[in-house]
Amino acid sequence: MKRWLPHPVLSILLFITWLLLSADLSLAHIVLAAILAWAIPYVCRSFLAGLPPIKNPLAALRLLFVVTYDIVVANVVVARLILGSTKKLRPLFVEMPIALTQPMSISLLASIITMTPGTVSAELTDDNHVLIIHALDCADPSALIADIQNRYEKPLMEIFGC
Repeated sequence: MKRWLPHPVLSILLFITWLLLSADLSLAHIVLAAILAWAIPYVCRSFLAGLPPIKNPLAALRLLFVVTYDIVVANVVVARLILGSTKKLRPLFVEMPIALTQPMSISLLASIITMTPGTVSAELTDDNHVLIIHALDCADPSALIADIQNRYEKPLMEIFGC
């Protein structure tokens, strides 16, 4: 079974997503959703082979809501910053030590930081222990680091059991 359907949860999510996006429950869309739900994970199985298992799905759902909320709020904050006086901006590079060890969880952390307007993951050091982040406006680097660690890194550690 695992050989022909390598990621069943992903297949189910792809099937549901296709039907929601197409907003059509005709037989043609159901068949297309089934084909895509099987083919995408099957073709991408070698890329998905190193994924760590999710230990706490509820924590993943909570993190999804936190990230979505933070993106919405950060969009408003960045819009105000950009529309206001740019002389008040305090751009800054911050070196954040990370406790995550799995490459996928580190990548997810960097992606979450980059998706949140006002911050960008700029670089990961060679030893994978420090993430360099650029902040558009940062008055307190230690508060930014603590916020990222509490809101994103700790939940990722809980999700993947790092």
